[in-house]
Amino acid sequence: MAESSEFKKDAWREGNLSRVRDGWDEIEAEETRLLRRMTVPESLRHLLTLQRAFESQLQHTESLFRAERLAYLEKLQKQLSMLAKWMKEQRGKPV
Repeated sequence: MAESSEFKKDAWREGNLSRVRDGWDEIEAEETRLLRRMTVPESLRHLLTLQRAFESQLQHTESLFRAERLAYLEKLQKQLSMLAKWMKEQRGKPV
């Protein structure tokens, strides 16, 4: 009987995980919708709240993720530069 109840418990967990995986697109769509409704000040407050909540973990793991973060920031700078160039071109001001 113990095996049967354990099997049912594990099957229940798997069913929940499957439902979460299957519904992830819907969750992301709702998250995007909610984030788009935020104003810039609300967004910044949210970011700062997260920063305060995770600051100690971020400091403890900083060296582990430094190279990855710097690579990401470099990529972001390139993308922002391309966006700025594109925006100037759209306004008719060649760069």
